[in-house]
Amino acid sequence: MSTRNATDVFSEWALIDRDEGMESGHAKSVNEMLNIVIPMLKKPFSAIDVGCGNGWVCRKLQAYENCSKVVGIDGSSEMIAKAKQKGTGEFHLSTLPGWKPSQKFDLIHSMEFLYYLKEPLEMLKILFNEWLEDRGVLIAGVDHYLENIASHDWPKSLNVHMTTLSEEQWKQGMINAGFIDVETRRVGIKSGFVGTLAIFGRKP
Repeated sequence: MSTRNATDVFSEWALIDRDEGMESGHAKSVNEMLNIVIPMLKKPFSAIDVGCGNGWVCRKLQAYENCSKVVGIDGSSEMIAKAKQKGTGEFHLSTLPGWKPSQKFDLIHSMEFLYYLKEPLEMLKILFNEWLEDRGVLIAGVDHYLENIASHDWPKSLNVHMTTLSEEQWKQGMINAGFIDVETRRVGIKSGFVGTLAIFGRKP
């Protein structure tokens, strides 16, 4: 049996309001990620959320006084429809890496997106070169990674492709893409969960 497109799965989830659970389940990790990255940004700053789902992180970013613009991009038509229903903002429906924004951003945020790609480390290079302003920051959170053993059966249980990389492979991928001051941290740790792997770095 061939694997399903992750975007189709997420559209089905949006139709049964499972996106609300994704939002609440990821909120702790995302809040910690934003607490890390917001102080690193120039003021005012522009931001894009890659794999924005129903737009909940975009709405969080819009609440920051120094945030001048927020854009969301997602490959799920139902998620983008929800994002437009739930708030104002600029949202784009497209699969990646086949889309490019019309401007560069000071912050690229991504939660639970990159590992669905066949070549996520190549996407890091595209984000660095084509999406990020000089001195801008990228922060990405992934729950499926080599050290999180509990996540290893997700590709089979969901029947979707996931690229399984180690913490060190993610970090080296950022460095290879050109980022400086690259760090990884575990965020959102709670009982029974080793934490989201947050990867972040700056463009010189």
